[in-house]
Amino acid sequence: MLILIFSLINRIQTLIIPLRLITAWVFILVLSSSVIAMIVDVIKRAKKMHKIPCSNCQYFTNDYRLKCPVNPFQASTEAAINCQDYHKREN
Repeated sequence: MLILIFSLINRIQTLIIPLRLITAWVFILVLSSSVIAMIVDVIKRAKKMHKIPCSNCQYFTNDYRLKCPVNPFQASTEAAINCQDYHKREN
């Protein structure tokens, strides 16, 4: 019985090294794919946030208490992308 257990352990040990290698590569691939997906999401979010026109509007006050007196709840949010009250700031 003891000889059978030792032979089983020896067979398993020969499989452990390739399994560890495969597991490590799978982990690296999953990690890299999640990092790439995160970078793509950040780029998409940044492009959407750059479409907000509030900083160039004449009504934008740049004060944290009241950013816009016309639409205070929409100022500097995604809801302000198509703001109908937007007027380009004239210098």
